[in-house]
Amino acid sequence: MKVNWSPLTRELAIWRGEGLRLPIWWRDDDAVSGTPALERLGSLAADLGMPVYVAAVPDNVDATLAPAVEAQPSIIPVVHGWRHLSHAPEGAKNAEFGHPREGAAEELEQALQGLRAVFADQLVPLFVPPWNRVDESFLPVLQAVGYGGFSTYGARKSTPPTAGLVQINTHIDPIFWRGHRGLVEPDTLISGLTSTLQFRRTGEVDPTEPLGLLTHHLVHTEAVWDFSRDVLQVLLDGGGIPADIGALIQAGRKPSI
Repeated sequence: MKVNWSPLTRELAIWRGEGLRLPIWWRDDDAVSGTPALERLGSLAADLGMPVYVAAVPDNVDATLAPAVEAQPSIIPVVHGWRHLSHAPEGAKNAEFGHPREGAAEELEQALQGLRAVFADQLVPLFVPPWNRVDESFLPVLQAVGYGGFSTYGARKSTPPTAGLVQINTHIDPIFWRGHRGLVEPDTLISGLTSTLQFRRTGEVDPTEPLGLLTHHLVHTEAVWDFSRDVLQVLLDGGGIPADIGALIQAGRKPSI
């Protein structure tokens, strides 16, 4: 498939010309096992020279996941909900932690402690809510039980929602979830990404948040694999700098002076 990257490369050239810094990161969701797709994901991240933050579902992980992650230094585990089950009221969009409910706080704590037992110091205490939805009432709970950050989708607000808890979202999703579940039309993806960078450059959205790619290795078509590799390479070649999410979380936990 021939892809026209020129709108994006022109915008990246403007960023370089203006001396702007572009941190980028890669989040991949729904890991539960060591699989050939996960191995491919880690190998691709290594080839690109940047980590991939893999969101694992705590109550669903099996014994094959930890050794698979250990074997791939480019994979960094984070926390993906608890069981990836929707508790949304009838008529509402799917969400595991999108609405206040009894027992949710305990699940959030169990999720973090459970994955710490699996991954030890490899785990970055970043909470990724299934379906990218989390009720704001849970944010103080996340901070209280030991998370340092959370990640959903779309541009974040510039003001931290909860002291000691940073928000680091994703902004590019190449999968056409509401259709054939293959690759979104590349021109549409590139146009949206270019607009996102323009909004950042002009200050319409927070320009300091790392720009995030969101993938789901278990359901990738070849076209999605190819686009994911190519868009990250274009961003890196255009001046993008891999963000250290663990370091950003540590910095966000420090009290302001």
